[in-house]
Amino acid sequence: MKIVNQIRNSGKTLFSFEILPPLKGGNIENIYRTIDELLPFSPSFINITYHREELVYKKHKSGLLERKTVHKRPGTVAISAAIKYKYSEIEVIPHIICGGFSKEETENALIDLHFLGIHNILVLRGDLPKGLERFVPEQDGHVFAIDLVRQIMDLNNGIYLDDELQNTTKMDFSVGIAGYPEKHIEAPNLAYDMLFLKQKIEAGAEYIVTQMFFDNEKYFRFVDECRKNGIQVPIIPGLKPISTLSHLTLLPRTFHIDIPEKLTEKILKCSTNDDVRKVGIEWAIEQAKELIALGAPVIHFFTMGKTDNIQQIAKEIF
Repeated sequence: MKIVNQIRNSGKTLFSFEILPPLKGGNIENIYRTIDELLPFSPSFINITYHREELVYKKHKSGLLERKTVHKRPGTVAISAAIKYKYSEIEVIPHIICGGFSKEETENALIDLHFLGIHNILVLRGDLPKGLERFVPEQDGHVFAIDLVRQIMDLNNGIYLDDELQNTTKMDFSVGIAGYPEKHIEAPNLAYDMLFLKQKIEAGAEYIVTQMFFDNEKYFRFVDECRKNGIQVPIIPGLKPISTLSHLTLLPRTFHIDIPEKLTEKILKCSTNDDVRKVGIEWAIEQAKELIALGAPVIHFFTMGKTDNIQQIAKEIF
């Protein structure tokens, strides 16, 4: 079932979470274990992230450096299929990104997902490769997420890259996109960000999943701005409980978000990471309770491969 239909038919706030594919050489059993630990809370869907290739430099005995492009994690198509057929009651949402893919490679991945019966996807431009200051698409790849949304909508209408194909099959993808309550790093302000967000909705995207945030007021303000701009699709808040002291600097640096002063003060009083983890759980519980009370359609958790804290939060709210 499409996520937007689940939301419309539910009548209550749903539970969902995001997982990371295992590192190359890892075992899918770890993913199954993560899902099994969260099954008691009846997740409606599971997002599967995709990380584009990275540039690494290998030093030879001669002292010369060899630049190599490596994929540290497997792709999401096979993982999505494995999860779908092991947990048939849960919708799987693979991430489809612009970075690292040509239009043809994107089309082939979408064809595979369609064959597998996976019809919910989350579209993202993707992060910058390490060491680069601006996004560079693949040759004949998409520059912006809206272009990827448009390609998917073409497939939904039976329009493929090869315009000579006969008897093409129309696909049936429901597309989600990312939203940034504290604005995208490359946007000069929230109003500018909102302009392009609305364009992606008008192009065919049906729901929004937000970047993590720690101040609910920023989510509520973001939703209000969306509604003022005519964006009426479900807006799913994404939460990430802080679990280590290093998150105070790592999360703002990586995701370009703020951490409230009150939360920062609580964390700085902690003497161990176990104490930090407890603070992070308590904060996320309060965030989730308020979001549910004020009508959030789904509470979506970024697990980062860890579930014990998500379990404790979910026990309190679902």
